[in-house]
Amino acid sequence: MVAGEASGDLLAGLLLKGLQIRWLDGEKALITYGIGGPHMAQQGFNAWWPSEKLAVRGYVEVLRHYREISRIRQQLKSRLLTPAERPDVFIGVDAPDFNLQLESDLRSAGIKTVQFVCPSVWAWRANRIEKIRKSADHVLCIFPFEPALLAQQGIAATFVGHPLANAIALIPDKAAARQALGLDTSDTVVALLPGSRASEIDYLALCFFQAAALIKSARAAIKFIAPALPGLQTRIEALARQAGFSTHAQDGQPATIHILTGQSHTALAACDFAIVASGTATLEAALFKRPMVIAYKMHWLSWQIMRRKQLQPWVGLPNILCREFVVPELLQDAATPEAIAQEALRWLDAIAARQNPKIAALEQRFAKLHQQLQGNTAELASTAIERLLG
Repeated sequence: MVAGEASGDLLAGLLLKGLQIRWLDGEKALITYGIGGPHMAQQGFNAWWPSEKLAVRGYVEVLRHYREISRIRQQLKSRLLTPAERPDVFIGVDAPDFNLQLESDLRSAGIKTVQFVCPSVWAWRANRIEKIRKSADHVLCIFPFEPALLAQQGIAATFVGHPLANAIALIPDKAAARQALGLDTSDTVVALLPGSRASEIDYLALCFFQAAALIKSARAAIKFIAPALPGLQTRIEALARQAGFSTHAQDGQPATIHILTGQSHTALAACDFAIVASGTATLEAALFKRPMVIAYKMHWLSWQIMRRKQLQPWVGLPNILCREFVVPELLQDAATPEAIAQEALRWLDAIAARQNPKIAALEQRFAKLHQQLQGNTAELASTAIERLLG
């Protein structure tokens, strides 16, 4: 298995639970190895390389790490093709730029290949469809419309539900989450999620904290929380301080922002509103039924290339899946602290008005989306893999 970043590690960890149940009583022990993170390790996965090695987004950013990533892929391929390490099946979890080429090489050598998470050919880079056909024996889809789209191109696929739709409660327990974080039920809480990659932190975190400072100047009582991956926490705390926040209690005064170690789901359950980097976290926020503003920045050249490949007017997953701008998107030059703060304050005003129809309608839309994405992912995916192996 190869999972290329934090969201892929989470998905792969959920899949591994199902695989272990399916093969627990089999004649052979289930042995899993490759590239992964902590959620996979909790399920007994042997990570030859950590998933953060592949956590790079954007064309220019990938070029900076190209040699290292290419070397890892070549070393992994060589190792998987040796008789001692040759697997019964290879599962690439998201990370299509890395996984599809590897799957193509392994499939040519007679190894069964599965791509878990269909590359978003319906949103970006439709020319990838031929690459998928060449690379994957089977695609496990997390969105219900994808198998029919792939079938039109002669690609075998199964909708397995979105694991996050099963992992997140249909009705989140805000009170319990706030208790866990030491927040009062009467607090107005904003969660800041500037991303899980180092490059995202570099481009977005300071902007998010500056927006939060503007919000706080307008609404002094608002509380801010920001989950951070352990490897990025020191950098995130420094950027928060640069924006004028205190991240630890000083001279008897409490911190003005709470930087959490991990706990992104607890943060989303506890908050009233979220400022989120485009990516899987936007879907997580939607599954927690939270209003949000989506923002994203990257290297200017990567942005120019990517926007030319965009097939739809939306970038954030909640908007793509709802087929309209249900929450605002601020991208590249539009993602300024002032613009983010302005959008956030509009939503916070709506939240402050009890039983606001705008908030109620968004929550209903997200609840419907949640139900559409549900499915026993671990069981459905394990069944599809077992059928592929015969």
